[in-house]
Amino acid sequence: MKISFLYKVILFFCTAILGMSLMGIAQVVLPTYPDSIFTTYYHQRYSLFKSFPDSKRDIIFLGNSINDGSEWAELFNDVRIKNRGISGDITTGILHRLKEVTSRKPAKVFLMIGINDLGRGVSPDSVVKNILLINDYILQESPSTKVYIESILPVNASFGKFAGQVSKGVQVLRSNELLKAAASKHRYEYIDLHSKFVDAQGLLDAKYTNDGLHLVGAGYQLWRHLIYPKVFELTAKPALIPMPKQVNWKDGYYQLKDGKTLKEQVTIQLVDGGAEGYELKVSPNQITIKAATEHGVFNAMQTLQQLARNGQTIDVVEIQDEPAFAWRGYMIDVGRNYLSMNLLKQQIDVMAKYKLNVFHFHATEDIAWRIAIKQYPQLTAPEYMLRNKGMYYTEAEIKELIAYCKARNILFVPEIDMPGHSAAFKRAMKTDMQRDSGMVYVKNILKEFCTTYDVPYIHIGADEVKITNSNFIPEITRYIQSFGKKVIGWQPGGNFLENTIRQLWMDDLGKITNDKQVQYIDSRHLYLNHMDPLEAVTTIFNRQLANRESGDSNALGAIICTWHDRAVASQEDVLNMNPVYPAMLAFAERSWRGGGQPGWIANISDGDVKGFAEFEQRLLNHQQQNFQTNASNQSDYSFPYQPHASIEWNLYDANEKYVKTVIGGTIVLRHWWAPLIKGAIDSIKPNQIWYATTQIWSEEHATKPFWIGFNNLSRSPATDSPPAFAWNEHNATVTVNGGIVPPPIWKRAGQRGNSEIPLIDEGYECREPTMIELKKGWNDVRIKIPIGKLSGKDWQNPAKYMFTFVPVVR
Repeated sequence: MKISFLYKVILFFCTAILGMSLMGIAQVVLPTYPDSIFTTYYHQRYSLFKSFPDSKRDIIFLGNSINDGSEWAELFNDVRIKNRGISGDITTGILHRLKEVTSRKPAKVFLMIGINDLGRGVSPDSVVKNILLINDYILQESPSTKVYIESILPVNASFGKFAGQVSKGVQVLRSNELLKAAASKHRYEYIDLHSKFVDAQGLLDAKYTNDGLHLVGAGYQLWRHLIYPKVFELTAKPALIPMPKQVNWKDGYYQLKDGKTLKEQVTIQLVDGGAEGYELKVSPNQITIKAATEHGVFNAMQTLQQLARNGQTIDVVEIQDEPAFAWRGYMIDVGRNYLSMNLLKQQIDVMAKYKLNVFHFHATEDIAWRIAIKQYPQLTAPEYMLRNKGMYYTEAEIKELIAYCKARNILFVPEIDMPGHSAAFKRAMKTDMQRDSGMVYVKNILKEFCTTYDVPYIHIGADEVKITNSNFIPEITRYIQSFGKKVIGWQPGGNFLENTIRQLWMDDLGKITNDKQVQYIDSRHLYLNHMDPLEAVTTIFNRQLANRESGDSNALGAIICTWHDRAVASQEDVLNMNPVYPAMLAFAERSWRGGGQPGWIANISDGDVKGFAEFEQRLLNHQQQNFQTNASNQSDYSFPYQPHASIEWNLYDANEKYVKTVIGGTIVLRHWWAPLIKGAIDSIKPNQIWYATTQIWSEEHATKPFWIGFNNLSRSPATDSPPAFAWNEHNATVTVNGGIVPPPIWKRAGQRGNSEIPLIDEGYECREPTMIELKKGWNDVRIKIPIGKLSGKDWQNPAKYMFTFVPVVR
């Protein structure tokens, strides 16, 4: 088909403008040309687009009839996705209507255009130059927009239609080569769809088309499968947590069947093997699970659910998997702060999704006793509780929790703390547990509990207490064992029997971990209430659990714990103020895979930097897919985390002499548990000043949100709130491009610590982000960290020399 003289003139004009923009002579200016060169249908669609209300941060699919033919929002089940395809359109048509796109400041633009240009006889060079002009104008007018340029699809002349287009297979290939080569220079991402749509002869596969040019349903489904990760900012293959032991990806995908659940599409075979191990194979035609037990099948199904992330297709893959540790647990303290059944079930559901298998239920404390005991109803009477008075768990509710856990292959481990942490018992029963009368009551309670609930383990706590009756723990342990139950206790703790399973909460210098006669569970430095949200993921990911690469008959595994000692304003704050879910996913990874590094890592730089960066990408995928906010920007699942594996800081001493480079959004200069836990600077001394600098890139001049903090308060001690008009008590400062970033206006500035006064905005993750004006390009950040006493003011106010500075992008 011959190209018109007017069209040649327009192409020349567009090419000249592009050349000027590339040489830096002028901004990209769109050409103007008469409406008459475009079809009636073009104007119908364009006028419709212009009539829509203004919306920001949409995902726009821009192109010709191949885009026009899809229902993109329905295909991806996302109302943010807008179709800006017009049948018959050419690159000039896109340029003519491009302002309608850029004025909306979309989050992403997926552009496929050019086949109709080629069909009119336009050369690949000219087509690509126009496409580059489109891209450059989008980035100029909307710098934060991510542009994806998709390859022109193959064609197939065997259908005898669209002769102009389907005869241009060679030109299509050349155009795609040029687009791929220009991607880096023009700052777009090139997506190769062409190679996925061709048959053995290099033509558009007939199963994806019925006319040689346009797509049928199967074609759009393949297209969706290929670009789904780009649309939703996900890894190319499904991000699996925990990562299985062996994963072998292959080409192709399985199409999920309508009207059938995922499990109904799986063939299950019972084979010999470990209790939790499994094999999972996905082929284009079948899904097969092999496992020795129902628990193994359950684990395989959790992996399969993650593989089926887009809801319609699953990548072909072969997986062999089994856990490194038998016990992979999570503990929640409901004695100090009551949590509703719904909130407990939510946490159990997340545990199950990530293959954690022990739910440790700490239900009695000094604050309150929250387990109903029929023989002694006074234990749960409001007058004997100090918080959430009258809130406890009935027999029916505890049985419901046990069943809820069992249905998800999770072991329910109840803890009745004795003889310590038992002030609530003493208030209600008018005696101490270790006295003879107290032991009678305790045995009656345990008899009722052991005969009422089907649980194989009873945790007796037994830490942080002065033993006044040396017979108490041995006698109570034997009594529990008489009901066929196994006993667990905290270590360091009481005078346990040798067959008591120890749960480590402090470093024991190998006393227990090297004792071949004792079974143990690791919870050392796994208390989430002491951790900064970013540090929590860093330290848990790098952690070697139980001083072992993997579990054995002594090292059962590990349990992460949430001890929110301080009162909360609402039950949700237990999850909002502690990094429960980010830490839970990091722990799921480490406890399932094993490995890690001995000791305790606080900063990314001191651990597996490359491995952490890879894991963070998977973590962010799960944050987006499983912990998203809703349309009201609210989420039922608190997930305090921002990406920080690529942030580098240069550290300088008081003389502003360069010392080292460290990585992360939170940098622990000196850990409050030093020297047990290593900080970034081992040589810190009192009354010094340290500096940290980095650079933050911005595509445009804009005001953007940041998490900033200097002392992420533990939720256990009664720590003081920061002073008014300062970031912390040492007068740390933050400057960006030389300008001071003011501290928050604290709601309780200078408030003396009090366990009964809830925290509000002291943690950066619990207050509105700090808004900072950034210039286009690189922005200089400088942190000043004065050092005071290394011992801290008192035990409630430990010396924390750390800082957080990270862009809020999620």
